[in-house]
Order: sequence, then structure tokens, then C-alpha cells
Amino acid sequence: MARLPKRMKALQSKFPGAQEVSVEKAVELLKQCANTKFDQTVEIAMRLGVDPKQADQIVRGSIVLPNGIGKSQRVVVFAKGELADKAREAGADEVGAEELAEKIKGGWTEFEACIATPDMMKLVGPLGRVLGPRGLMPSPRAGTVTPDVAKVVKEYKAGKVEFRNDAGGIVHARVGKLSFDAANLAENIQAFIQHIQSLKPAACKGTYVKSIAASATMSPGVRIAA
Repeated sequence: MARLPKRMKALQSKFPGAQEVSVEKAVELLKQCANTKFDQTVEIAMRLGVDPKQADQIVRGSIVLPNGIGKSQRVVVFAKGELADKAREAGADEVGAEELAEKIKGGWTEFEACIATPDMMKLVGPLGRVLGPRGLMPSPRAGTVTPDVAKVVKEYKAGKVEFRNDAGGIVHARVGKLSFDAANLAENIQAFIQHIQSLKPAACKGTYVKSIAASATMSPGVRIAA
């Protein structure tokens, strides 16, 4: 078993272990870890009481966090004509059709979001082998297959976050940076928790949110009261 660095041991001694705390207290604890040379990303993990093998219990979607995520996301768009022009005006980093498909087919995936107009899905569909495993495949459910590409590009540039429960029923997401004002970071975390709570599948029985934890890139995790 790997030995914990002295820094991590010291931080763990200040954290409440298995005890659950409020969102505000969790942010206060995480802020104590902001002693690195870079601005750490804050992430949240929610363990849900869903059966990931059942299609009607998958928890998936997206949310524009009230205070962004502290990072400008690189966005590519599959569109033609006037919609392509609108995507560029909205701030898309790359817009195209066949030539963009060939570039991605060759292994290029240096972007965080991929958006497509409905008429482009015949072109985008075969790229599933490249985009799917990276969580980048455009989807109507996630709002990334849309004729209103300008609106969605602006949302992702503002900090829109996509999520989907994994094989263990856990939803992970970035919710900001440690440099954020404490109130803003707490607001982002609370907004994400409330959004996931609102998405409880009708087929899910029993306890829906089993546990919640937040952590920074180089911090212990802290459990949050559901």
C-alpha cells in the first residue's frame, strides 16, 4: 500500500473522516488545502441508489453552474451554413463538417464539448468509437444535438457541466476551483446536488442519494450531508 505524503496526513487530521458536514463546512475544510502552486479543481461525487444496468435508471444530463467552473472549455461544433456561422460568432473553437469528422476519426480529441446540429448526426454517428469512450458524443438528452448551436456553445463556454452515472451508480462532476469565493463555490455545489436530486428516476426504489463527497485535486475527501 502506498504511503501517504506528510502533507496529506496533516490535512487528513483536520478532516472529519466519515462524519457528514454541511456544504458550507465542506468548502471551509477544502479551502485549507489551497497551499499548492496551482489552482486545484474541486469535484463532487454522489453515490446513487440506482441500478446502472437498467436503462430507465440512468442519471444523465447537464447543468450550467451559477458561478462557472473556472475554466474556458474548448468546444467544437458540427454544422453547416448559417448555423456554422452562428456557432463561430458564439465562440466555438472549431466548426466544420466532413473535414472535422476526418480530423476526429484520425484521433484528435483536444476539446471538452462536442455539439452537432440534427442534420449532422449521420456524419457524427460513425465517430462514436472515438467520442463515446471519452464522453464527448453529442446527445439529444445532454442537449448537445440541437439546432440552437449558438446558445449551447455559450452555455459550455460559461461553464456547463455534463454528467452520467458510472457502472457503480456514482455521478462525478467538476464544480469549480479552490480559488473561488467560498460562497460561490458552496452555491455551485448546492446547485449540483439539488439538480441531481431532481432527476430521481421513477424506477428507482429506496434511498436515492446514498452519499455525497467533495474533494480538491490534492485534498482528502469530505462527506456532505444529503
